[in-house]
Amino acid sequence: MSAQDLHEEFEFRGIDPADPGEADEAVEIEQICFPPHEACSEKDMKSRIKAAPELFLAAIHRKTGRMAGFLTGIATDERAFRDVFFTDAGTHKPEGKNIMLLGLDVRPEYRGRGLGRELMSVYSIMARARGKQRLVLTCSDDKVGMYTGFGFLDLGISASEWGGESWHEMEKKL
Repeated sequence: MSAQDLHEEFEFRGIDPADPGEADEAVEIEQICFPPHEACSEKDMKSRIKAAPELFLAAIHRKTGRMAGFLTGIATDERAFRDVFFTDAGTHKPEGKNIMLLGLDVRPEYRGRGLGRELMSVYSIMARARGKQRLVLTCSDDKVGMYTGFGFLDLGISASEWGGESWHEMEKKL
């Protein structure tokens, strides 16, 4: 789908931290998209939404009102990814120049349409407008090509061992 088609079908907007239904929906999507040892817990997801709602971008299906996917992160001045970013919302520093991306989640029924790419594109524009300099993420070997296609550079194997796995650390300069 083209970006225009995606914007006609989905509203790209921040999550409402005061709406518990939206937070619950984000938790549900996270549990669908990641295996249990990698998924963010309900407590940690809700803490992150409360601490950094401005860095949570949701794609809402216009006809159903259902959240189809989201991209979330926290800001910091740190340059390297640490596992604690996943579990400690207190690491969010609103004025930080780097955003550590903590989840690009798209419900299975909405995959293969370019929704993840468009979430990343809209998020990058939003982050740049807020004066951020870099987006940093970790991903598995099989996702490196996808993120390279989104404009990220593979920095090699990360120090992150989240979920007992090995990850690539990737960055996109804004």
